[in-house]
Amino acid sequence: MSRNYPGGRGKSACVIWVGAGRGGVVTADTALPAHPARRDGWRRAARSLGLLAGIVAIGIVSVLSLRFGSIGITNREAWDAIFNYDSASYNQTVVRSLRLPRTVVALAVGAGLAVAGATMQAVTRNPLADSSILGVSSGASFAIITAIYYLGLSAPSQYIWFAFAGALGSSLLVFLIGSAGREGASPVKLALAGVVVSSLLGAWSSALLLLDQQTFNVVRFWLAGSVAGRPLDSFWPVAPFLVGGALASIFIGHQLNVMSMGEDTARSLGMHTGRTRVLCSALVVLITGAAVAAAGPIGFVGLAVPHMVRGVVGPDYRWVLPYSLIYGATFLVLADIAGRLAARPAELEVGIVTALVGAPFLISLARRRVVEH
Repeated sequence: MSRNYPGGRGKSACVIWVGAGRGGVVTADTALPAHPARRDGWRRAARSLGLLAGIVAIGIVSVLSLRFGSIGITNREAWDAIFNYDSASYNQTVVRSLRLPRTVVALAVGAGLAVAGATMQAVTRNPLADSSILGVSSGASFAIITAIYYLGLSAPSQYIWFAFAGALGSSLLVFLIGSAGREGASPVKLALAGVVVSSLLGAWSSALLLLDQQTFNVVRFWLAGSVAGRPLDSFWPVAPFLVGGALASIFIGHQLNVMSMGEDTARSLGMHTGRTRVLCSALVVLITGAAVAAAGPIGFVGLAVPHMVRGVVGPDYRWVLPYSLIYGATFLVLADIAGRLAARPAELEVGIVTALVGAPFLISLARRRVVEH
């Protein structure tokens, strides 16, 4: 006679055999349950491999970015353009002067925007949070256009401080509007406040551009979100703020995990929520202001990439942030390549491509939120 005692979820079932003259013999017909520490080890190993795969992907898309565009470049020509440059070679000049700078800018801007988006989503507990949706990018853009119009500034190193001020001012305005009322701030109210502020600042920016054709000529490609025509000499002054802010954000994953549980829970665990919120907001303003100064307002990278990453690694921000950094860089370079090939020999600006990808993503995310509620 036998009796089956099925194990619970994740546990093995045992079969107890009772035979005459044989006594009770217990055998297990399945493997013993895996130890929790062993499962955690496998999970960490898989996530680490995912990071390694992302680094490899960055290398691959960077090579593709150097090769593809209005004219084709061979691997040998791309290699020589970087390590054995011959100024007499037209193809090497294209790589060295045009494609290498735009690849570097796309990598840095994509990484920064994705990390900033993930940080905003954790601090505000708003899955729709993104620098372009909550008005931060619009504030930086408006400040830069104002600086160009009134002061005649032309280099990112000159107007980056205006970008920081504009990003900070618009984020504060969005928070004040979104927090108005007895209920306080909510994801939907913050998103609507961001739309209102972005529309208002966009209208003012358009008015300034219509008043001065020269200012419009300076910023028309930049306004669409573009990494083209960005020499490295003008990018290096912006890079420390962009790259430094993104790298610094990676080390606050534990704090973001606690903040994402809610303010009351975070306080009960001993966290200084006000200090953490100020630190995270400062990093977001720093990254977004530098990204807008370098490449213009590029939307939806900070929205789409963190959500894609969470589908792979879960909600742990100690992994979401480094994944967002690596795959955000990969995503923006791929978007830039797609823009070059879609309208060849002309090209679409990378901000247009990310909008075409991100807008449907935002709609599907909003519909999912409505269904859940």
